[in-house]
Amino acid sequence: MFKLGTIILTLLVTTSAFSKNKVVYGIDNRVEVYETENTLYSDLSKSTAAMIDSRSLSFDGSNTYTITGGTLESRGICSNARFSQQITAASCSGFLVAPNLLVTAGHCITSDFDCENQKWVFDYKQSEEEAVEFTVPATNVYSCKRIIQRALDRGSRDDFALIELETEVLDRTPLEFRKDGRVEDNAPLVVIGHPSGLPTKIADGANVRDNIDEIYFSANLDTFGGNSGSAVFNSETGLVEGILVRGEADYVYTSRGCRVPKVCTEEGCMGEHVTRITNVTALIEELAAEAE
Repeated sequence: MFKLGTIILTLLVTTSAFSKNKVVYGIDNRVEVYETENTLYSDLSKSTAAMIDSRSLSFDGSNTYTITGGTLESRGICSNARFSQQITAASCSGFLVAPNLLVTAGHCITSDFDCENQKWVFDYKQSEEEAVEFTVPATNVYSCKRIIQRALDRGSRDDFALIELETEVLDRTPLEFRKDGRVEDNAPLVVIGHPSGLPTKIADGANVRDNIDEIYFSANLDTFGGNSGSAVFNSETGLVEGILVRGEADYVYTSRGCRVPKVCTEEGCMGEHVTRITNVTALIEELAAEAE
């Protein structure tokens, strides 16, 4: 973990075939953290983090990180699309489950090389509408120490990673998560993360749609590439039910040659797939070992 320095983040989002596939269902429910009136959501957002490639980090000797990047419009998104003028600095999302443990998608961090070369940044979020530059304290940036457990199985479609951070996160509360059983049918959901690499967005108004598969459930969550690894919560209890991993295509082309978010009905398209948090068996084992 870096303790000092201002870091310029110029990374444009790059995503794997898994993480590109997300979409809007019905009304686009994404909002900034500062816009939500739900204190539960804003509290949960404090323990979510953006994954940013360390090659995009630079040091200038001060005590903050400055975050910059290309905009959605520069990536071919239409200028009239929501958030088109915001920067895209994150490649995936993650969330804190213990002072030194973080969960993300298995396709986000695939090797020790990724562990060594990705940083995890808390509070990469808008403080005012359409900011083009962000600063966060240097203490908000953490490094991956090791991958404890990981799955990326094209057969079962299991997809998750549990990583250990090099230093403990002492100023944020680890999230509560389901330890057994499964999410209820039609349960209300909210997702918090970094769609298309944007600053933190909260998207509620979703529900579990298909709860049959043992490995994942599907839901009508408004998510995009960059949301991969986001925590999916029961919106009433704040309990983490799973990890956002895949879904429908993000954007579609218009006659102008630029792209806009794809829109499905609430019950249409394939639904967004969420790995069940109970699949991360090493998480339960690690917490039990710490408690002894």
